[in-house]
Amino acid sequence: MIRKRVVLGLLLAALFTLGWWVGRGGASGDLYGNLDLFVEIVHKVEQNYVDPVQPEQLVDGALKGMMRTLDPYSQYLSAKDFANLKTTTEGTFGGIGVVVSVRENYPTVISPIEGSPAFLAGLRSGDQIVKVDGKSTAGLTIDDAAERLRGPEGTKVTITVRREGDSAERDVTLERKIIVTHSVPYAFVVGDGVGYLRLASFAEQSGAEVRAALDRLRSEGAKSAVLDLRQDPGGLLEQAVDVAGEFLPKGTQVVQTRGRMRGQDQRYSTTEAGPERRWPLVVLVDQGSASASEIVAGALQDLDRALLIGRTTFGKGLVQTVFPLRGTDAALKLTTARYYTPSGRSIHRAAHDTLARDEEDDGGDEAPAPADTAAPKHFRTAGGRSVYGGGGITPDLVVLADSLPPLTLEVERLGLPFRFANRWVNTHPGATAAATLPDGMWEDFTVFLSGEKVKSDAKSLAAERDPLRRALRRELARRVSGDTAAARVALEGDVLFARALKILARAKSPADVFSAAGVETPRAGAR
Repeated sequence: MIRKRVVLGLLLAALFTLGWWVGRGGASGDLYGNLDLFVEIVHKVEQNYVDPVQPEQLVDGALKGMMRTLDPYSQYLSAKDFANLKTTTEGTFGGIGVVVSVRENYPTVISPIEGSPAFLAGLRSGDQIVKVDGKSTAGLTIDDAAERLRGPEGTKVTITVRREGDSAERDVTLERKIIVTHSVPYAFVVGDGVGYLRLASFAEQSGAEVRAALDRLRSEGAKSAVLDLRQDPGGLLEQAVDVAGEFLPKGTQVVQTRGRMRGQDQRYSTTEAGPERRWPLVVLVDQGSASASEIVAGALQDLDRALLIGRTTFGKGLVQTVFPLRGTDAALKLTTARYYTPSGRSIHRAAHDTLARDEEDDGGDEAPAPADTAAPKHFRTAGGRSVYGGGGITPDLVVLADSLPPLTLEVERLGLPFRFANRWVNTHPGATAAATLPDGMWEDFTVFLSGEKVKSDAKSLAAERDPLRRALRRELARRVSGDTAAARVALEGDVLFARALKILARAKSPADVFSAAGVETPRAGAR
């Protein structure tokens, strides 16, 4: 009890110190009164609550609650949360090198990272990790599983693996190494010199990774590009500027920030001339494109450098600054400014805003981008085209992704192509991936569906034969040749990518993408 009171006293002293420090900057008397109220409540809860409570837990909860009154992105980061944030942005951690998901209540390997301990030990896509250091993994979340598998470089971990087709589980002891995650999981050339580049996040090396990928695409014959920012949640601001700079002249403003405090109003411009300024460029976006990905998309759209295809982006246009807290391993992540595109439009969507009309079902899968959001504010691009702010980035050409037909949707939801491909590869040594399925695979899959009690008949199987076969080819390619091969197969059924290819086939210069898409074109010399 004495120890608890000492800890509580120290925590309250820290709060009083904070109040004094804030008071030096002109805090009002109301702040001090509310701090007194807070202290009294903590005391009464600590003394009178029906169960014993930890003072640290009370203050931790109070701090998190305080942040929730501001906006969804301001957070008090505990030591664990702060460490996880640094891992995410730095893109490196100690571990065994596997991408996992949860399938059938167990962490399951989606793919081993090439060259990692897991890769060298022969772990495969589809392997279930049923134990870590002898403890069952049943029911773990992805984060829980990652926490058990990660650890300092040089330490060892023993995992128990269950593989479809094997009669017994096996233990594998691995030595953790520093694992580097990549923002560009794959990039390749398709069709007539079209480079496809998938950017999944914005971490410390994103700009360098994009640069290296573009160099490789150019050496492989790329003459135009598709930059895929769909489901990219964003990340570091300076990396967004670096990525956009690959397609822009030196000294071009990419984004500006505006805040309340001195120093928050900043303009961020490219520092080098991008080597791909002459490539026709299409950028794919959707409602999962947020933050840094919206900065890149918004800048390339405002500067008439790229055609945007897809759906209106998420609308996260707030700048967070991380303040480490002295004397602790915790930190405060606080919204300090807002992002604005080169034309001056805000990216951020207020909580009450609604998505633009492209979210509605109008009976078609393609239409010119709507000009109205909940509160549209009109802006002009460098070439005089109309764009609108205040609710994410609305693409130049709205193209809705095809929804999966009923049987395929159910099969994908249950992860059956993934599971079946595991079984097929394990029981067919030497299996290869090709433009068509191996002999007998389709027939075996229909039997497999019956065994999984999936309701299907000859008519539905015939009607959905193409998407189902593509799902099988995708997962077979993943196991035989890796994630890049799987991505190539997946793009075959991608409506947005198909539209981008058609536009780029008719575009010889960056400006041609707008006329090829049938949208408003920039005027030469317009401001």
